[in-house]
Amino acid sequence: EEFVMAGDTLVSTCPTWSWQGGEAAKRKAYLPPDKQYLITRNVPCLKRAAALESYACTETVEEGEEAGEDGWLTTHNDNSSSSNQDADAVPSMADPLDEDDDVPDMAEFETTDEEAPDLATLSIGCGYMTAAEPEDHIMLTRTYDLSISYDKYYQTPRVWLCGYDESRQPLSAKQALEDISHEHARKTVTLETHPHASIQAASIHPCQHASVMKKLSEMLTAGGTQPRVDQYLFLFLKFMQAIVPTIEYDYTMSVGR
Repeated sequence: EEFVMAGDTLVSTCPTWSWQGGEAAKRKAYLPPDKQYLITRNVPCLKRAAALESYACTETVEEGEEAGEDGWLTTHNDNSSSSNQDADAVPSMADPLDEDDDVPDMAEFETTDEEAPDLATLSIGCGYMTAAEPEDHIMLTRTYDLSISYDKYYQTPRVWLCGYDESRQPLSAKQALEDISHEHARKTVTLETHPHASIQAASIHPCQHASVMKKLSEMLTAGGTQPRVDQYLFLFLKFMQAIVPTIEYDYTMSVGR
């Protein structure tokens, strides 16, 4: 009942999510027939989780008088040489014009009435100008279908990932692990059959979900915000973002409001 209540709130707040009934033979009696699990499709994944983690590792703190008392967070990026080259390549308007430079005389471009075109007889081959966006300007990226089922044994939601490459071909298990944080890949992620569909999907095992969610709820309560049951999935999806940081699914709501 609480899973259905939280799912209804997620669907009404984020239209990208929807309820699914799944295959009739796999339906759970403790859930409504048309609300067996939640799904959001074609979620973009622009870069790999490993790339995001490696970028974070390049950040350092500068110390010294120029950086201030607390220091500055910076990345290793030296653009000084290219900047100097660009500066040298820009001409200055203060430079005098060489007298020997050829300056065209506009009088040479004057035409007589006989040479001027007749606008009345000038035909234009196309009535409209159209612009077409080249296909190579369209960004192709990996996408995921994310679904959330209810795990009766652990009594928590469970996330399932079905990934596709830029050509909409299913990702291999190795490729899917590239989009999961290194801390969780191969530890809490397994490839299993979806509980409501006859497909293989990467699943984030729910064995630790209850304890983590309890801690998050306690942190909110300590901060003066009382978590609501119908907003449980928003807090859950925020927790999942640490595991799949580059899969940009929608969970846009401030918990507690």
